[in-house]
Amino acid sequence: MILSEHKDLKYAITALPVKEKDKLLLRLIAKDKILTEHLHFKLLEDEADLLERRSALFEEIEDKVQGLANNAKDTLTVFRVLNGKVSHHYKVTKDVNSELELRIHLLKQIPVDTWDGHYMAFSKFDERLVIYFVRTTLSAYKKYLKLHEDLQFDLQADFNVLLSKAYSPKLAYTAEAMGLPQHV
Repeated sequence: MILSEHKDLKYAITALPVKEKDKLLLRLIAKDKILTEHLHFKLLEDEADLLERRSALFEEIEDKVQGLANNAKDTLTVFRVLNGKVSHHYKVTKDVNSELELRIHLLKQIPVDTWDGHYMAFSKFDERLVIYFVRTTLSAYKKYLKLHEDLQFDLQADFNVLLSKAYSPKLAYTAEAMGLPQHV
């Protein structure tokens, strides 16, 4: 049921007494973990907490990536988990700038040249890792384009390093096929 399609329900909700609205709101919030975390962040935390969250996730990315073996399956698993944590960070904080900084850092740290031999055939995990890496880079690029030009300027050098990684010999074909630019 979509609330905008039922204007009478919308008016009935706004007509409820404040105490009853609060009770219903708290019940609804309790059912959604991300909404609960977002409201906690928005109402009870400040800029210092955002920086603390960002630095904790930054360190977690470095710790988890350093422990990776030269194995595409493990790399892909860790990459997906960490990428999910960056997405969760954005859903809670709604801070596009820190999300993009974290995602660029993650993409720069993830080892994508996990297979031996220049002409060796891809294993299924190598191929999945390359595709996931390039798609994530493309998604970050689209968000980068939506940033204010001052923020783009601050991230430009890091993003160009990331794009040069995406155009390394083993990834270039996929990057080009997906329309990823070579530099910003």
